[in-house]
Amino acid sequence: MIAAVASVTLKPVAGFVRGFSYPLRAAKFLVKQPRLLKYVAIPFLINVLVFSLSVYFGLGMFEGLLETYAPSTELWYGVILYYLAWSLALLLTTVVVFFTFTLIGNLIASPFNELLSERTEILKVGGLPGEELSAGHFWKEAKNALLVELKKMAVFISGMLLLLTINLVPGIGSVIYAVLAPLFTLFFLVVEYLAFVLMRKQLSFAEQRRYVTRCPLMMLGFGCGVFCLLAIPFLQFFCIPLAVVGATLLWCDFPREEG
Repeated sequence: MIAAVASVTLKPVAGFVRGFSYPLRAAKFLVKQPRLLKYVAIPFLINVLVFSLSVYFGLGMFEGLLETYAPSTELWYGVILYYLAWSLALLLTTVVVFFTFTLIGNLIASPFNELLSERTEILKVGGLPGEELSAGHFWKEAKNALLVELKKMAVFISGMLLLLTINLVPGIGSVIYAVLAPLFTLFFLVVEYLAFVLMRKQLSFAEQRRYVTRCPLMMLGFGCGVFCLLAIPFLQFFCIPLAVVGATLLWCDFPREEG
């Protein structure tokens, strides 16, 4: 009886851990398949450039917020307000840098991520029956990838604006925001990187939704794994290619036909 209960309890945990492990699996896969590194190089350089610009302009915004809301003073309550304002300015700057880096980096690198995902699948499964290689259709795929990326960004920004509006509701609004905002962000990260595979498979929006929600804890684990990469200094530069490869490996291990 105890063993049966333990087995039921461990299955969801195992699913979460498996999903969380896919960015690490992606790193191991790239080490074993060095030919993929040429597809990682351009997204990596894009990440470095976008992150550097985000930090540069973020520091300017941070200094402006401090000058506006945290003027220096020698009064005891002024010192407290100064550090509170400093903390708030740092938090806002971090959020702006994080989302600027994520959104712009993904948008610019999307055509290369499409190619990276396809080549990863070729090496993983040994070929893509019925699918043509990207080399002869790069510009067409690049255009499609950019359009899809813009649509995803529009949905994400709209969702975040809606959540920020809910946050303004007195009382329960902040509670709802505190719960839904992290979940929505993790869901966006899952959809963001799985889309490179799912769109290539020509899945409709409803089919993509069913695939993502089929194993919610595994998908949640994958989203948390990607988020952790984004939160660790210097690993942000590798986050996008690792997330793309990880999402592709996840699809190869759990294709839609098994659902």
